[in-house]
Amino acid sequence: MLLILPKSGCFLAVFDPVLSPASPQADALARLFVVTLFVCAVILVIVSALVLLCIVRFRRKAGDNEPKQIDGNEKLEVSWTAASIVILIGLFTLTVRAMRIADPVPDREPDLTVIGHQWWWEVRYPDGTVGANEIHIPVQSNLLVRLESADVIHDFWVPQLGRKMDMVPGHPNLIWISANTPGEYLGACAEYCGAEHAWMRIQVDAQTATDYEKWLAQQRQSAQVPVSAAERRGFQIFREKTCINCHRIKGVNPDTSVAPDLTHFAERATIATGVLKNTPADLRFWLSNPQAVKPACHMPDFQLRQDEVEALAEYLKTMN
Repeated sequence: MLLILPKSGCFLAVFDPVLSPASPQADALARLFVVTLFVCAVILVIVSALVLLCIVRFRRKAGDNEPKQIDGNEKLEVSWTAASIVILIGLFTLTVRAMRIADPVPDREPDLTVIGHQWWWEVRYPDGTVGANEIHIPVQSNLLVRLESADVIHDFWVPQLGRKMDMVPGHPNLIWISANTPGEYLGACAEYCGAEHAWMRIQVDAQTATDYEKWLAQQRQSAQVPVSAAERRGFQIFREKTCINCHRIKGVNPDTSVAPDLTHFAERATIATGVLKNTPADLRFWLSNPQAVKPACHMPDFQLRQDEVEALAEYLKTMN
């Protein structure tokens, strides 16, 4: 489990996700971390023991003369210098090995693209599928991900799946990501990027190859046509309130990256990048006043009446 202080963006329990790796990349980093921690702990114990020994054994007693001054010990100095060199070489070797596993040289075009926005994630797949805040990947498939930023510096980090990587405007980066087993892996932006940085969560859904292909085929479908009177009224409000200018719905309006794609909104687990669960009640709360839920977000408060909120929620529930 990834624990994060609400509204702070600080990781409280790094050890839990980091020491529970679910990919070869994360496993290599975790092993390097554990070895480095062990080596440092041993050095700390040895140095602390020597300091305590000196305090106890060589404490000056009443009546003692000035102790003999020793200006050097060549054998001792050579020994600790050599030991330090051996330790550094060992850690350097392990670090290079971990780097080769966690961040190998790209050998093909990216398998998908993730774009950081204030404060949400856009996910683009090679077949044209567009998602938001949830990345779907097949298990045991090493994917090359292109990372971009639409505004400020963000940082992509899913601890159980790999390393952190900055997303710098105008300078795309690449990162490898994979998962050993199916499951949900949580992450977040790890670079302060503004007021709602703490609520810029991300979820990676690792699926079997069969389930992933089924999901991808379903994502290629256009949005359902509203059927009931409430759904049609919601679609009308979606157009009249200019929601359609920022949010793309496949089959309804052209592609846009201003705000999250809503074509399959109903199947997502959360709203507003993790602030709320995607339930009918929370959806109505969000539509009633987004600024109260996520202050400073770029979705304005349209001062919707309750009947407009109800109709818009009915329409969005069809997005699956």
